[in-house]
Amino acid sequence: MNSFFKKIAFWEGISLLVLLFIAMPFKHLLEMPLLVKYVGMAHGILFIVYIVLAIFLSRNLKWPFSKLVIVCLASIIPFGTFYIEKKYL
Repeated sequence: MNSFFKKIAFWEGISLLVLLFIAMPFKHLLEMPLLVKYVGMAHGILFIVYIVLAIFLSRNLKWPFSKLVIVCLASIIPFGTFYIEKKYL
């Protein structure tokens, strides 16, 4: 399960970066909102899976609550999941 969580963390981080640095500029600068729709949907699904898996892992591995909070907060910061993957996993 830990390796699956690492993969989800990686793809969640990629989807956030694509959403922020590719899809949003396309939407606002080139008036192409369709990319945000699809990338945003993928990112939303990956975000939910990431949070659910983090909760399951925290219970299975008996993480302290502070570690769970850090892992969850990292998912909303660009490049945060990459940091978590290297430091905590």
